[in-house]
Amino acid sequence: MAKAALIDDIHDNVAARLDEVQTSLANHRKNCVALYKLHAQAAKIVEGKKLTGEVAFEDEFLSMVARVLVVKKGQTAERVVRFVGTYVKHVTTKDTEAKEKKGITTETFGSRFISRLLNWLLNGFTAKNKVVRARCVQFVCEMIAGIGDVDEDTYILLRYGLTQRASDKESNVRVFAVVALSKLAGTENPDELEPGEKTCLDILVDALAHDPAPEVRRAALVHIPLVTATLDNVLARMRDTDTVTRKLVFSAVLQPKLDTPRTLKIAMREDVVKFGLGDREPSVRIAVSKMLASWLDIVSVEKDSHLEADLEAWEGDDGGVMKGLIRFLGLFDVLGPGVTMAVDAVLAIFTQRPSLLDVFQFPEQYWKSLTPESAVLARAFIDHCHSSDKPAVLEQAGLPSLSSFAYDIQESFNALQTDVFELELQRSKLDSGELEEEEEMATQESIDALEDDFDNRETITKELLRITVNLDFADEVGRRHMSAVLRPMLEKTWIHASLIEPAVDLLRQITPSEKELIRLVVEIVSDLRDSGEANEDDNDANRSDAGSVITVSRKEPSVKRAKEAEAMSSAERKEADEKDLQSLLLCIAMLERVNGTFEDNVTLEGILADLIIPSVKRKHPLMRERGLIALGLCCLIAKNMALNSFQLFLGQIQSAPGELQIKVLEIVFDILIMYEYDFLGRSEEVAQQIITFLLQLLEDAETPAVQSTLVVGICKLLLAGLIKDTKVILLLIMNYISPSTNDNLRLRQCLTYFFPVYCYSSLQNQARMQSIFVEAFDHAERLRGELDDDEPDMISPQQFVVLMTDWTDQEKSVDILPEQAEQKHIHAAVAIDLLRELYDSDRGDDDRKLFCQTLNQLHIDKGLDARSILKLNILLEHLDTQCPLNNATMERSVNKFRGTLAKLFAEELENMDLNAMLDDDIRELYEFIGVDVPDAEKKLRFERRESKRAAAKDDEAPVPPVRASRSRKKSKQESDDEEFTSPHNNNLSPMKPSTKRRARDASRDGSPLRKKGPKSRNKVREEPAPSRRSKRTPKVQTYVEPEEEEEEEEEEEEVKAPSSSKGVGEEPSEEENEVEEELIPSDSD
Repeated sequence: MAKAALIDDIHDNVAARLDEVQTSLANHRKNCVALYKLHAQAAKIVEGKKLTGEVAFEDEFLSMVARVLVVKKGQTAERVVRFVGTYVKHVTTKDTEAKEKKGITTETFGSRFISRLLNWLLNGFTAKNKVVRARCVQFVCEMIAGIGDVDEDTYILLRYGLTQRASDKESNVRVFAVVALSKLAGTENPDELEPGEKTCLDILVDALAHDPAPEVRRAALVHIPLVTATLDNVLARMRDTDTVTRKLVFSAVLQPKLDTPRTLKIAMREDVVKFGLGDREPSVRIAVSKMLASWLDIVSVEKDSHLEADLEAWEGDDGGVMKGLIRFLGLFDVLGPGVTMAVDAVLAIFTQRPSLLDVFQFPEQYWKSLTPESAVLARAFIDHCHSSDKPAVLEQAGLPSLSSFAYDIQESFNALQTDVFELELQRSKLDSGELEEEEEMATQESIDALEDDFDNRETITKELLRITVNLDFADEVGRRHMSAVLRPMLEKTWIHASLIEPAVDLLRQITPSEKELIRLVVEIVSDLRDSGEANEDDNDANRSDAGSVITVSRKEPSVKRAKEAEAMSSAERKEADEKDLQSLLLCIAMLERVNGTFEDNVTLEGILADLIIPSVKRKHPLMRERGLIALGLCCLIAKNMALNSFQLFLGQIQSAPGELQIKVLEIVFDILIMYEYDFLGRSEEVAQQIITFLLQLLEDAETPAVQSTLVVGICKLLLAGLIKDTKVILLLIMNYISPSTNDNLRLRQCLTYFFPVYCYSSLQNQARMQSIFVEAFDHAERLRGELDDDEPDMISPQQFVVLMTDWTDQEKSVDILPEQAEQKHIHAAVAIDLLRELYDSDRGDDDRKLFCQTLNQLHIDKGLDARSILKLNILLEHLDTQCPLNNATMERSVNKFRGTLAKLFAEELENMDLNAMLDDDIRELYEFIGVDVPDAEKKLRFERRESKRAAAKDDEAPVPPVRASRSRKKSKQESDDEEFTSPHNNNLSPMKPSTKRRARDASRDGSPLRKKGPKSRNKVREEPAPSRRSKRTPKVQTYVEPEEEEEEEEEEEEVKAPSSSKGVGEEPSEEENEVEEELIPSDSD
């Protein structure tokens, strides 16, 4: 009787436990114990060989779980899922303990329960109902960590089911499948797989890189094992289109999962800082700052062998903070371009932990034992204090005086010069060929060590120069001393550009005026070109005051060389070329810092005539490049020179090699922006010639760098209002969406920023974009038709229309001046353009359907001018008679738009005087649609004229009730789901694949982007004169299949109101059509 009572009470007991766990997570542990006790008692009830009690418990448990499978969302269902996972883990733990204690090797009631539950849930992986599929995968995902050992057949079924669900059409199903596969990845043996079969790790990497749903990419990112094989794919998500995904890379992956940042390569660390701190979202930058602060904590306690000896040379009162930061800087390549990322990382830590600044103390020994890392730290600290206006912190840090820095710079430069001489000596010995093998190896090692020491000394000198720029220059003695140090430094031919620029910056600080700076640089160039290196030391004493702040009256210096090139030997000519290259570097650095005009600085005339112009005429590539850059900088301060030299630069663009071509293009755009009126505003003919030349260059550009440089320059001219030609905007749009620019991230990023800024900043700009709406759409369709099968796909027509609709949305414009209030109806003009296109009977049905759906996404409000209202009325009134739509979806869209306009403008239309409105524009519209101008006495209202098609419908049989058909389908689906949810029925229908496809029609117009593209896959009709009236008799549609209408309704829902325009490159998911998720590149991300 007790056993029978227990079986009778199983339903109530199991239900009570599962009912209680829905209230809170806190009682799950207690209910696991209670339910396991009930489970164990039921397992003892056996009738012969029948496990009566055990089966009864399992049936009740599965029956309770089945009720959760159809729950779409809610905390109660989530708690039940969590409890089932916890209970499975509890059962596995108890079984393991029992087996270890009693030595049992056979299966137990717990293992049989888990096996039955798992197999039952696996059957639900192919359910038709997406909610049931998602819940089944979620249950398995929650259980999989606690199921313990399973037999091979069950494992194969489990793995196969999860791999199939990883490509499910529903994103939430894919999320749970990805999480479950991440738990299987560690137990998988790749050698046991079939040839060509993907591993779990491969599936996770594929989902991380290519899944269109951001939530799936996030799940893969958080749960994928962080190993060497996955590092590149994880770091690629730093460029993801989704903000949360980018943030999780730093906060949920790199910060908690990395034991030490040294796991990453130096290039990876620099990319983390570059992309993270350069992100446009503040939340991402904050996450990166917190991650960098945690890296500082890690490396502060580590020992770096190559830094420890230098760190022991000084002791500070900062509690080890400065030494920790120096070790942190050791994570980056401070000797090369990585110094920028290193400084940004330190500044981010200062922002995240401002209290670190208060402990900085620079003892005297710190400056005597400088390393590249410690020099960079000092510069970052001083720059941060200056930018954040913290003079008290600087004073507390105890910085040396200007004279002390001059002495340190002199000492560092002397060591640098010694390394140069030693390198020349060792290289000459190595090149002599007289050394034995051992001596040659020792000499090569010595050269490598000297090169490393030279790089370190150069970095230290450069950082000292940058530090000194921010010091107090009130010390007259220190200024004189600094000038005496800088001049001989700049006269050396082996000084790199990385030292010249900070040295000229410092020279600018210690000179009283711009003219004095120019005079001083010209003197250095003159001495550098005429005097030999041997005489420099003898002349130092005589010119030690040449850089003094006291202006001395002197003869204008000349840079003309005393000995002509024809009289030089080949060795002398080579040496002269080296000096000219160095002189050009000095001139470029000086001209970049000059703000006055060329006429005010007559000293520049000598440099121009004797150095810059001869260098432009040289065939030496580097000489000509630097000469053109210097000439371009001169043109920016000399208007007449720019006017005379502009044609020279245009000619150099076509003949120059790639790198020089980019430099010349930048010069041309700078000149156009600087002297806008003289080139683009004075003569329309000249402006058109320049624009045509630039567009031709863009179409013919072969390298991504040249293409992106042209696009950036053209965008600047458009934003400045210097170019107003709509064909320029059209060409930029085609470059933006073309698959050929998928890998040109600089171009894509520029245009992603440009189009919203250009359109939203001005109503006139939006009007220009509106004027090419249809033309751009046709060009995009033509470009799509020309794609080969092996070319990457481009954005869909729906996405393109969403972009154009978003850019022309006057509600987003910031141009709200009162005098432009009447112009703020751009979408009304778009509606007129789209309605006119509906009268083109030669246009494909897919295009017409898309245009009809777009009409209801436009923002048209009260206050529209009478002429636009009349045009909309004319186009809507005669659409059914002149060019019937022949499609229920299109008719519904147009009728909805007609009803919206009737509510807004019915009163304005009734009071409108048609006779007064009839002018050439309105008459042309009537002629366009093929309708006679009506009587002026006619009352106007938004209505549709009945067509023969509508009359024919009255004689046909009524349309079958679509909704009833859909209801019957739904009932059948529900019955299928109810059939599944029974724990005794495991027969499930397989999921039917979707057969819906989108048709593509090639456009009529040619694309301005394609030059030598392959032939179109689709046959595109020729360009006859467009016939706007319908020349064919429309087919009367009297019956619509329910399935077809349902599919059309789904397609209509695909066009959503635009939310943002982030980029181009991804296809939209079925439920989300947001532009930011649809556009950009994944790994470009």
